[in-house]
Formats: sequence, structure tokens, C-alpha cells
Amino acid sequence: MPDVTVYGHDGGPLRIGAASLLVGGERHLAGVESGAERVVMGPVAPAIDRIRVHDGPVAVLASGDPGYFGIVRALRRAGIDPVVRPAVSSVAQAFARLGLPWDDTVVVSAHGRDGGLRRAANVCRAYPKVAVLTGPGAEPPALAAALHGWPRRVVVASRLGTAEERITGPDGDWAEPNVVVVLADDDSGGGPAGWLAGGIRPPDGWALPEDSFDHRASMITKAEVRAVALPHLAPAPGALVWDVGAGSGSVAVECGRFGAAVVAVDRDPAAAELVRANAARHGVDVRTVAGAAPAALAELPDPDAVFVGGGGPDVLAAVLDRRPSRVVAAFAAIEPVGPAAAALATAGYATGGAQVQANRLAEIAGRHRLAATNPVTLVWGSR
Repeated sequence: MPDVTVYGHDGGPLRIGAASLLVGGERHLAGVESGAERVVMGPVAPAIDRIRVHDGPVAVLASGDPGYFGIVRALRRAGIDPVVRPAVSSVAQAFARLGLPWDDTVVVSAHGRDGGLRRAANVCRAYPKVAVLTGPGAEPPALAAALHGWPRRVVVASRLGTAEERITGPDGDWAEPNVVVVLADDDSGGGPAGWLAGGIRPPDGWALPEDSFDHRASMITKAEVRAVALPHLAPAPGALVWDVGAGSGSVAVECGRFGAAVVAVDRDPAAAELVRANAARHGVDVRTVAGAAPAALAELPDPDAVFVGGGGPDVLAAVLDRRPSRVVAAFAAIEPVGPAAAALATAGYATGGAQVQANRLAEIAGRHRLAATNPVTLVWGSR
């Protein structure tokens, strides 16, 4: 294997050691005076193939920190053990220009990945501070359009460290390459420091007790039901979950605590207020839509998972028309269960279900009894 050194470039002077092969993008190579053979890197695989067979020292030129969503990973996968000379990453530069700390920032790459824009947008919907490394098909205007309906400020930092550096909005005079910083409207960046970098935090528990939520007249999905429903919804960063017939929003909030973007839909405006209060109580961002399904679903972005906690067969049919990967429907009555399972199967979903009834330990006169909760039948499907 040749000796390979990877040099990061942050717009400042680029000094490289002796090399008989230079590999990098056109703009990086243009800044280097050398008589060495040059390979312009478009697709990565052909460039790595050329590096592997080269007899002599190789210099690879890359943007920022090449160990951070960069070429170092691809080189090591090819069996090449490089020396790395990093520069300041574009994410660090972007936050420096904005005067904001970024240890609590979620960083996602939308470059060269199927569904990259969709996943990146869902992370921006769920978290208050996100940096997006953009790419073809995930340009700043497309990302900003995907965030319509969520209160977010979108800042585009282009060509950082160069004479063409600029900080704009998504509709401004931005250029490639760039990093997009997405901030919640109320994120001043001055909150208390944490101890774990990255912005994503696992929940400290799930299937929370009902008294963890504000609700009306016990109209809330019980903890035991949520415990069964959550794994079939599989909420996670990069996913979008709808909670239809949200009520108190307990399912929506639980999904948000796992890092999913969440939309809670309920026909009762008072329910929307409850959802917002419960989301704030648990420190998650849940978008609320006050309107009757299925009409209220029409303008929403396509979901990855849906919890149907209310509505008739037309609501489930509208959900299935959007082809989410996972669906869970909850029923207090038994009659809708069979038709719901049949609708899921007809739509191509692998189906299952369970009736959940908990008998909770209760104290009575110094002794204990088991107090039954109302049974709820869950029907789920995945594809």
C-alpha cells in the first residue's frame, strides 16, 4: 500500500508534503502547485482504486476535517491506513460565524444517501439545533421547504474560509459547498452546558405513568398500551410519526422522546393545547394540527409510522394511502378490529395484534387487590 496523507482544507493556505499523486476535488487541486499526477475525485471508488495501485506517496485533499463525514472512512474501508492532517470542520466554522456554541448540535449528512433529505428534515423537525451537510437533491431551498409548518430559522453558510464566503438564508445568494444550520425560533444558544455532545439524548424511561401527562377525564392511552405500541412504531431520529386522534398526546410525546419528528392531529382544539403542554413538559417538539382526519392529513409530509388512536375506517384508509412503513391502530371496541386487520393485509402489510388489559396493584384497607383497566386492542402492520 502507498503512503497516503489526507489534508483538510478550510480555505486557508494549503501546504502539503512531497507527493507523486494528488487526489481531490477540482477546487482543492487548483490551489496546489505541484508537478505530481492529479486525479480529480468525483465518484470515490475510482479514486481509491487509483490510490491503491500507486507506487509512491499520495496526498488526498478534502474539505475541513476529513475524518468527519469525510474521505477517511472510505480509505480505511479500502484497507488504506492514512495519516490525517485535519483543518477546521465546516460545521465548526458555521457556528463560529454565528457566534453560537455547537456541542449540543445534531449533525446530519444528506450527501449521497437515498432519502437523505427526508431523514435530515425529520431530524430538523425534532431537534432545536441541527447542522446539515447538504448534497445533490438536498440543497438549502429543498430543506427549507420541507420544514414548512415547523418554526425554524434556516441559515446557509457557503464556501467558508474563502474569499467567496457568505452567510445567507435558503433563498439568498448561497453557493456550493455549504452547511445549513437549522435553529428553533426560541434557541438562543445560551442554555446550560451538558456533559454529552451531539444533541441526541436517549429517553430516561418510556411507557410513562399517566400522571406524567395532563389529560381530561382519564382520556389518555394507558402506559401498558403505549409499552406495546412503541416498539411497533419504532420511533427514532430521522423518522416522522403521526399521532392521529392524539387526545393528550401521550403517544406523540413518547415518540418525540425517542428522537422522532412528530405530528399530533386531533379534531378538538383543546386537545391541541394539551399536546403542546405535555410536549413542553417533557422537552420535546411536537407539531399540533387541530382538524378532523382524514382531511387534516392531506397537507402533512409523508410519515414513516402512524398511531391511529381515533377515527373510523376512512381515517385508516387515508393513512394506508400514504404508505408508511409501520402502522398501529388502537380500538376500545372489538368490532373494528377484524376490518382493520383486513385493510392492513390488503394494503400489503404484515399484520399482527394483541389485546392489552392490565390489572394494576392497588391498596385497599391495608391489603392489596388487582384493579382492572379497560382492555384495548392493538392492530399493527409493517412493510
